Amino acid sequence: MKPYRFNVGVALFNAQGRVFLGKAISDGPEYVLPGLEWQMPQGGIDPDEDIIAAARRELAEETGITAADLLAMTDDYWRYEFPLYVPTGHKLEAFAGQQQRWAAFRFTGDDRDIDLTATGEGFYPEFSEWRWATLEEAVAGVMPYKRAIYARMAAAFARFAG
Repeated sequence: MKPYRFNVGVALFNAQGRVFLGKAISDGPEYVLPGLEWQMPQGGIDPDEDIIAAARRELAEETGITAADLLAMTDDYWRYEFPLYVPTGHKLEAFAGQQQRWAAFRFTGDDRDIDLTATGEGFYPEFSEWRWATLEEAVAGVMPYKRAIYARMAAAFARFAG
């Protein structure tokens, strides 16, 4: 049986209590369906990497955002499985799915700071566009195989929403 990849998700809230959503670019087993492309930044946790450091790194890699204050972390890892897919040799195919902890941050920068083309070693753009949305829109707009995790995250971080 394949293992689950350790992963961190980031719920980035602006001053109005809306969350950052990016329109995902299809990649590996985490494919997207039209109309359900919207998700939050997320990514793997490197061996021996602090989870908050991983969350900040993923946020910066995927959005260019570094101006954010930590609000909270979930206590447990929540799992989701990858849906059936056609194998392509993608690195995530070694895993059954991902086990995520979530970090909530308050964005303290300016929307002009958001850069979906930010670069880093081995970086590939994750999102083609972005927007601020309600937690309800975040849950409704994500791929069905992630929806239960997003609903748990929305309940855990509802106190930060506007």
